[in-house]
Amino acid sequence: MSMEFLSNKPLLITDTILRDAHQSQAATRMRLSDMLPACEILDSIGYYSLECWGGATFDACMRFLNEDPWERLRTLRKALPHTKLQMLFRGQNILGYKHYADDVVDAFCAKSIENGIDIIRIFDALNDVRNLEQAIKSTKKYGGQVEATLSYTVSPIHSEEYFVKLAKELEEMGADAICIKDMANLLLPMNAYSLVKRLKETVSVPIHLHTHNTTGTGDMVYLMAAYAGVDIVDTALSPMANGTSQPTTESLVAALKGTPRNTGLDLGKMSDAAAHFRKVAARLQTEGSLDPKVLHVDTNTLLYQVPGGMLSNLISQLKQAGKEDQFYDVLAEVPRVRKDYGYPPLVTPSSQIVGTQAVMNIIAGERYKMFTKESKAMLRGEYGKLPGEVSEAVRAKAGIRPEEVITCRPADLLEPELPKYREEFKDIAKSDEDVLSLALFPQVAPKFLAYRDGPRQELKAAAAEKPADPNAVRELYVEDCSR
Repeated sequence: MSMEFLSNKPLLITDTILRDAHQSQAATRMRLSDMLPACEILDSIGYYSLECWGGATFDACMRFLNEDPWERLRTLRKALPHTKLQMLFRGQNILGYKHYADDVVDAFCAKSIENGIDIIRIFDALNDVRNLEQAIKSTKKYGGQVEATLSYTVSPIHSEEYFVKLAKELEEMGADAICIKDMANLLLPMNAYSLVKRLKETVSVPIHLHTHNTTGTGDMVYLMAAYAGVDIVDTALSPMANGTSQPTTESLVAALKGTPRNTGLDLGKMSDAAAHFRKVAARLQTEGSLDPKVLHVDTNTLLYQVPGGMLSNLISQLKQAGKEDQFYDVLAEVPRVRKDYGYPPLVTPSSQIVGTQAVMNIIAGERYKMFTKESKAMLRGEYGKLPGEVSEAVRAKAGIRPEEVITCRPADLLEPELPKYREEFKDIAKSDEDVLSLALFPQVAPKFLAYRDGPRQELKAAAAEKPADPNAVRELYVEDCSR
């Protein structure tokens, strides 16, 4: 019996080579100078969009590469005049790790669109739609396209019905498209077919599917989603595809050739672009930024629901504590902590919070003897409503009384912050973009701006050519592809 495609439209492709591919594999260390030589070819391929900004790129530009993230965006906009540019945006967290006031979210959306972004993929780690409200409203206000996101995970409460209902709610909030964000490659092929089919029957906006190939099922997931009628998928050009990155663009394009979902994209042009990025990937591997381990399939993700990059983070924390022999104890503890915390999806920042708490529980030899401030904040509701029932015993151990738990939209408790940031940084900020960089990364941005605006330009130019330190906070950025 042959299987019929439920759509006859060409499958659209978003290529992640300029953002998630190198964030997932090389700790976000690709430079603008690595991208520009390939931009003319990339712009001629006919992609639906190129994901090139957001996620960890903003921080990594300033912290490790001595690049202005806003200048990177403006330069890419000029170099890619025919292709939509897309970014990843953490809702009320923007690109940082805490909630910002609505005026900061609004200003960041405005400046992102003004500097060249067409599509903003907006997600919340807890799927709390209240944390998406302002970013959706602001993106539409300034003329951008809203790609509202379902952070996909597997738990007793995250059923297909849960995600279908969430998608309908996001459409009603003004989403121009719905993204299924499968950051840990937990969405299996037949489940992908079923979920996409249901979503296509329920909402009228396009469905965009994002996965990784961490567990080795990504290509099959995309093929089954293509059968079910998915509109757009995320892939990466072959030099930085697979493993913790996305499935390969060229392979999917070839697989669909001659079918009703034929992408119509030119494999010859992709081959030319890939030839350039092979050299970039080789350099990043030589520098140590691209660890070959991230290219391997790791089915532990299916067993413990831990994203590939999060595994690296756990290993690093255990090494620092001299407790590497307790790795599998920690892996087994992660799902228990997640259950106690109400089954949050493991995506930035909840993945770091849950993972670190699991490590602390095992190292201390007693569960919940210690908590990080972020862990307490999550239990208190500062990040939003946790999806399931939270263990009140764990909350009590963290010193949080039931009446202290936040039940409103967390950002409603924040006063406008932009005037404060403008005053605080008036001596070093040369633009509204600088103010936003400083607001999001107050420890990193001042050093970068001092470097950018300081004397001795010839030394700065030389420093920009130095390889980035491959060991510095690698875990944060590999994990952050979760993303």
